[in-house]
Amino acid sequence: MTDTIVVIASSTGGPGALMQVLPKLPKDFPYPVVVVQHIWPGFAGSLKDSLKEKCILPVAGAEEGGLIEAGHIYVAPSEHHIKIKKIPAKHHTFTYFDEETKKGSARPSADILLKSLETSGYSKVIAVILTGMGSDGTEGILELSTKKEVKVIAQDEASCVVYGMPGAIAEKFEDCEIVELEHIAERIVQLVNGGWT
Repeated sequence: MTDTIVVIASSTGGPGALMQVLPKLPKDFPYPVVVVQHIWPGFAGSLKDSLKEKCILPVAGAEEGGLIEAGHIYVAPSEHHIKIKKIPAKHHTFTYFDEETKKGSARPSADILLKSLETSGYSKVIAVILTGMGSDGTEGILELSTKKEVKVIAQDEASCVVYGMPGAIAEKFEDCEIVELEHIAERIVQLVNGGWT
């Protein structure tokens, strides 16, 4: 089991941004990456297939009960919220969460995923907030950061289609790093390779 996980949240403009970040992650990337993209029902599969064609790392859907493996990219389904659950033998799995959430919240929700990591075996979380409307991810990061070590990267305003989500976390999380879209993958790799502090 690895002690670190990467969570990437995006909404409006997200598919294009993801295509500029995820294919740049190297084949020896040691941690799992979970993508929460706000997308129309039924279209998460198309996003997954497009990423699979472009990425060096294996790409799969975040399926209920599926084991989470290092060096894999997982795309949340458009029809379900997802959580991460620790199971015996120091493994983790995805579970679906379909209870109603507060009015106006997106599905899938980055907040719900991030909060579920509070009880996981991951001690470190790299949270990347890309272009999108609203503030999904901010509440989850603020809550998670009281329990785990969290590094936050927000896409810079100039490269965003909508600066809502990155702007919200940049305003609320004091140690948020603002990074140009073209350099986000590079910064993730730097953190993984010992640049955590």
